[in-house]
Amino acid sequence: MTASTAGAQRLREFKMPDVGEGLTEAEILKWYVQPGDTVTDGQVICEVETAKAAVELPSPFDGVVHALHFDEGVTVDVGTAIISVDTDPGAGPAEPAAAADAPAAPAEEEPEPKGRQAVLVGYGAAPSATKRRARKAQPGVPAQPEPVHAGLQAELNGRAVVAPVAPAPVAPAPAVPAGRPLAKPPVRKLAKDLGIDLATIAPTGPDGIITREDVHAAAAPAPSVAPSPEPEAAAPAEAGVVDTGARERRVPVKGVRKATAQAMVNSAFTAPHVTEFITVDVTRTMKLVQELKQDPDMAGLRVNPLLLVAKAFLVAIKRHPEVNAAWDEANQEIVYKDYVNLGIAAATPRGLIVPNIKDAGVKTLPRLAEELGELVATAREGKTSPAAMSGGTVTITNVGVFGVDTGTPILNPGESAILAFGAVKLQPWVHKGKVKARQVTTLALSFDHRLIDGELGSKLLADIAAILEHPKRLITWG
Repeated sequence: MTASTAGAQRLREFKMPDVGEGLTEAEILKWYVQPGDTVTDGQVICEVETAKAAVELPSPFDGVVHALHFDEGVTVDVGTAIISVDTDPGAGPAEPAAAADAPAAPAEEEPEPKGRQAVLVGYGAAPSATKRRARKAQPGVPAQPEPVHAGLQAELNGRAVVAPVAPAPVAPAPAVPAGRPLAKPPVRKLAKDLGIDLATIAPTGPDGIITREDVHAAAAPAPSVAPSPEPEAAAPAEAGVVDTGARERRVPVKGVRKATAQAMVNSAFTAPHVTEFITVDVTRTMKLVQELKQDPDMAGLRVNPLLLVAKAFLVAIKRHPEVNAAWDEANQEIVYKDYVNLGIAAATPRGLIVPNIKDAGVKTLPRLAEELGELVATAREGKTSPAAMSGGTVTITNVGVFGVDTGTPILNPGESAILAFGAVKLQPWVHKGKVKARQVTTLALSFDHRLIDGELGSKLLADIAAILEHPKRLITWG
């Protein structure tokens, strides 16, 4: 066995796993290790963002990090190697079997690592057949006589560099290269966010790399110069034409926002939506919220109107269990569910997500409050797991926290109904025959008309309103 073969066997590659349910890619948000660092089985090595959530990936090997194959900010296909680990560092330096300047070839029939497999959904599935697109050759870029810069290795792998017949003369100042500009992925993202065309930037980095400083310099306003008189013959700009390029920003749609957009389009044009509205006096419910905050059984728990709206929704579903269903298009069946996984729409820095409380219909009010608080806190931290966002049956969206009266919510895909809870406002209301100031809100219920007809949807919404108007029904009906 040659030394290079032995080194290749020591280098174990950790491939991007399917950290969700059938997801095909994930973006590397942050590396927690660097080449040369010692890692142990189960140690978190990086954080990635999928279309559903941010997830920390543990190493399945013990050893020393040999190489990171992708920079932060790069989206990687499931099944692609993202890190190499030398599992026997005491045997001397490990070298890959292939030449350093050639693309790495996948190991043939490599046995599974002895270390523990990462505890992730779908880990161990066959690698994706998707391959990275080969880079096009740049005929105008001369071959470098010195060793290739380490930061360019990933860029140059798989791309032919054609040398000119005669050496190019040394330019007195950096010039903008022909062809595709050289820049690392984070620099490309920065340029895109700032609206800067990389082809217009003169690189100052080693080997003609465009650096972050180059991008910031290009984005900085030009220094003021004393205006010179323009020739009288200069043609004026066309009337009515405005250059909007400097006042627009383009942000790639990816991760949670991309998944949400696709899901909403699919839902809106697949399930026939019907939305009904009801305005209700919730004065008694708001008083009950204040009383529960003083209840010893609710000590340390977050008690708010959303908690009682959730409980009212669950009690109403218990009275009308037919609404808790799903449409199976493939088998042309309606699937009735004897459990309620209550989704809570949560706005996060990464976009809208809808984690759900499992078996919410059988939980006591204190337990429901505890899990609701944990769900919201985890979502805001960006740590919601993919499992927490799957299997929902119905959802609540609290638009009232933004001062909005109500809306026409779109169903979460695969669910039968979604309830919008509007702002609670002090309004004139007829109460016991007299106009009084009462706390009033508007509820909107959207439902899948294939599963729920107008009568059933109306009864469900009316029951929710009746409970919130007279919350003692939580006891008599629950």
